[in-house]
Amino acid sequence: MEEQAKNLGANAIVGIDIDYETIGTNSSMLMVSANGTAVVVE
Repeated sequence: MEEQAKNLGANAIVGIDIDYETIGTNSSMLMVSANGTAVVVE
């Protein structure tokens, strides 16, 4: 996420949300996703 924000010209990330869910047989895997908003702070 940090690298993608830098590629957009941002110098900060706000509003970060992290979600997770167990998947697979017997919930043997953990899927994690994170997102946020890239911003420029002056």
